[in-house]
Amino acid sequence: MTQRQIIAIGGGGFGRNPGEGIIERYILDQSKSKKPRICFIPTATGDDEGYKESYYSTFSMFDCKPVHLDFFKRTPDLEELILEQDIVFVGGGNTKSMLAVWRDWGLDKLLKSAYQKGTIMCGVSAGAICWFDSGITDSWSRDLRVMKCLAFTKGVCCPHFDEEPERRPTVHQMIKNKVISECIAIDGGCALHLINETPHGSIVFSEKKNAYCVSMESEIINESPYPPINIF
Repeated sequence: MTQRQIIAIGGGGFGRNPGEGIIERYILDQSKSKKPRICFIPTATGDDEGYKESYYSTFSMFDCKPVHLDFFKRTPDLEELILEQDIVFVGGGNTKSMLAVWRDWGLDKLLKSAYQKGTIMCGVSAGAICWFDSGITDSWSRDLRVMKCLAFTKGVCCPHFDEEPERRPTVHQMIKNKVISECIAIDGGCALHLINETPHGSIVFSEKKNAYCVSMESEIINESPYPPINIF
């Protein structure tokens, strides 16, 4: 039976700390390949060059085959590129713009096909929430909003839960106002690892971090942590 995996990072990794490689090593270790093929998709930053440099400087430390996918230069054959990867890593940035580009090119369907065949899907911020039914995003400048995503797995996801001061109170208020019923909230320095759409654990790569299922019972907000797996 094919194992489907999603590793959703709340914040951090090579975009912030290039060369550290803690969560990156964990991601590579989940592949059955001895030399995993990994593709970075930085669409959410408009294919930012510095972001790509940080990606290559970090993954070049490991025995893997890193490539990237550009949409704002000449774009390769998407089916050929995506379906040969062991891992896809999606960068942070503007989720709404990213998904609009993907859907126009048909990348969303190719990613779904690859996921169902066992390609590990992972990413940070926009690249974390995109795999869920919906995500809480700052794609709009004025406020945080819930937007529909790719629905590879169920739930509403919020990254940067402890890093950005508006995140926690916004999630709590959305639940109280019944905008959402519950939320998967992920701190920076932590990732939620899902196997076959079921949470496996919080992958903790910085001190005092976790991921939570945030819900409300009897008008009281509860933040229930997922089992932590410390890797730092």
